[in-house]
Amino acid sequence: MRAMVYRGPYRIRVEEKDVPAIEHPNDAIVRVTCSAICGSDLHLYHGMMPDTRVGMTFGHEFTGVVEAVGPSVRNLSVGDRVLVPFNISCGSCFFCARQQFGNCHNTNPNATAVGGIYGYSHTAGGYDGAQAEFVRVPFADVGPSKIPDWMDEEDAVLLTDAFPTGYQGAEMGGIEEGDVVVVFGAGPIGLFAAKSAWLMGAGRVIVVDHLDYRLEMARTFAQAETINFTYVDDIVVYIKQLTDNLGADVCIEAAGAEADGSFWQIAMASKLKMQGGSPVALNWAIDCVRKVGNVSVVGGFGPLFSAVKFGDAMNKGLTIRTNQCSVKRHWPRLFEHVKNGIIKPSDIVTHRISLDEIADGYHMFSSKLDDCVKTLVYPQAA
Repeated sequence: MRAMVYRGPYRIRVEEKDVPAIEHPNDAIVRVTCSAICGSDLHLYHGMMPDTRVGMTFGHEFTGVVEAVGPSVRNLSVGDRVLVPFNISCGSCFFCARQQFGNCHNTNPNATAVGGIYGYSHTAGGYDGAQAEFVRVPFADVGPSKIPDWMDEEDAVLLTDAFPTGYQGAEMGGIEEGDVVVVFGAGPIGLFAAKSAWLMGAGRVIVVDHLDYRLEMARTFAQAETINFTYVDDIVVYIKQLTDNLGADVCIEAAGAEADGSFWQIAMASKLKMQGGSPVALNWAIDCVRKVGNVSVVGGFGPLFSAVKFGDAMNKGLTIRTNQCSVKRHWPRLFEHVKNGIIKPSDIVTHRISLDEIADGYHMFSSKLDDCVKTLVYPQAA
């Protein structure tokens, strides 16, 4: 089969690999019909995630058709169209029993750090991902769900990570009716977090970024106010001035390990690899939220030291909630939102490419070219 293959930082290409085989009775093999490039894939592409090995295939957002199932699989049949959450979860451990699928304790040898994730380095279990023609799906009775007849495939693929992660980011913020919510980062996760904040009763939603085309998407897709932080002297002071000098009720950090805003933080994280990510947006969130407010963190960081202003958070009495999204826990409600026309996730898609074009797709997304917000990859279109 053809698959995207990692060859080192900023170097990927399409190569021939063996079609994955059933390795466990609970496995399924899925022929990928649509996948996506996620902002967190760029952390791998840039060499920021420990134990990202040469030869790995990325990609954790995907839909497809079941090609084969192991003898123990009961919920899927060959030919089923499925969407697959980015979490690989066993369904029976302490965490899965509590629907904390992103924290599964049985799918990753490094389970004290994170549960298993498709295509996200050996830190997350070493599973090959779905920027390929086929992918092995472990615990196939637990994660995948059949795509409803009424659901568009491009909406389905965004329900495997981006929309649920943004939704959980808003949920973890503990938003109450009328709250002022500030979202840092206008990528796909930030856009969905802003949109979801309205669903939870926010009275005002503000999105902060430095790319005008993404802020335009925040205005049109998420109906949010926007701030380009490069146009103001001090984003913290500016946010305070907008909120009666108290600060926002809830801040959501959706920028992650490569947040812009400080040359030295970016250099320490992206170039020198001396910390797990640039905490610029997270520190802004800590400073911009009011005392005894809530900070939700859904931006991806590596498992290394980061210079976070924890003393300020403690002195302000903040509640900080973080986690990998437990995708399947949110599906019943999000499916209803999509079915009822409350949200159309695929409205954020700006580019569609074939698998053969994936190196150009990564370069375009990484370099912020052509107003790229979200790229879908069609393996069979090449």
